Amino acid sequence: MSYKAVQKVRVKVPASTANLGPGFDSLGMALNLYAWIDLAISNQTTIHLIGDQMHGIPTDKSNLIYKVAQMVFEEAGVSHPELEITMYSDIPLTRGLGSSASAIVGALAGANALIGNKLTPYALFQLASRLEKHPDNVGASLYGGIVVAFWDGERAESIRIEPDSNLEVLVAIPAFQLSTEKARGVMPKQVSMKDAVYNLSHSSLLVAALSTGNLGMIRHAMKDALHQPYRAALIPGMTTLLEQAENHGALGVALSGAGPTMLALVDARSGQKAELEAFLKDTLAKEGIEAQTLWLKPSQEGVSVIELLEGDEDLQSLVESEVLA
Repeated sequence: MSYKAVQKVRVKVPASTANLGPGFDSLGMALNLYAWIDLAISNQTTIHLIGDQMHGIPTDKSNLIYKVAQMVFEEAGVSHPELEITMYSDIPLTRGLGSSASAIVGALAGANALIGNKLTPYALFQLASRLEKHPDNVGASLYGGIVVAFWDGERAESIRIEPDSNLEVLVAIPAFQLSTEKARGVMPKQVSMKDAVYNLSHSSLLVAALSTGNLGMIRHAMKDALHQPYRAALIPGMTTLLEQAENHGALGVALSGAGPTMLALVDARSGQKAELEAFLKDTLAKEGIEAQTLWLKPSQEGVSVIELLEGDEDLQSLVESEVLA
C-alpha cells in the first residue's frame, strides 16, 4: 500500500490457532484459512455479508468491523463515520480458529490503509491486543507464521517464528459452537506452583522446538496443565485425543484456542496422515459429535491489503470465481 489515503481496499486475513497446548494466551499460529473484507469510505453505511456461515452477524453500526474501523480513525484523528463493508469468511465462527481476531485485524489493517497507513503495524498490534485481551490470535493474523507474545494489560510485545516447512496442521472442527467466555468460565482462578512450572517448562521447550525445527520434540513439549484439563469436560472425546493422537501419527495435539476445534501438528512426510484423520473423526463420532476435518498449513503471510480501483472485481464475484470454484 502506498502512503496515501484511498477510497476502497480489500483485506485478506488468515485464521489462527492459539495456545498450542501449554502456551496459554502467549502462543499463536496463522493458518491458511482466510477471511476477506472490502472496506470503502461512503456516504451511507452498508454492510453486506456473503454466505450462510455469516448468519447472525450484525449488519448495522454495532458490527465489529465497523466499530474497530472507527477506533482506527479516532486513534489517527480523522473522521469517516460512514463505511461500505463487504465480508466473506472461510473461518468458522466461535470454533477456536480466531474468527473474532481475524475480523479485528482485518478491520484495523483495512481502515488504516484507507487513511494512508497513519498507524504502524506495532500500533495496530497494541490496539488488537487491547480489544482481544490477549495477543496470540491477533498477533498471528497480523504478522503470519508463529507468534510468541505477551499482553500485560497495557502493552503487547511479540517475536515471530518462521514455521518449519514440513509442519502441517490437521484440525477437527466439531459441529457445535463454544464461546470463549464459556471456555474461560470453567478454568480456576488460581493454579498450583507445580502446574505453573509444568507449563512454563513445556511452553519454553515448545518455542525452542518450533524455533529450531526440532519437530520430534513437539510430542514432549505440547502438554498443558493450565486450561485443557478443565476444558475437556466441554468437549467429549478430547481427553482421548490428547492422550492417544500421537500413537496415530500426530507430532502433538491440543485444543485450538478456546475450542471446540481440536488441532494436531503433523510432519508433512508422515505416512500416517490418513490414519490420524480417521482417528480424530472416529473418536469424536463415538461421542456422537460430527466433525469436519481440514488439512491446513501455517500461513507465512499475515494480513494483506490491496487498493481497489473503479472496475475491479467485487468481492462476491471473487468468492464465486476463485474461493468457491
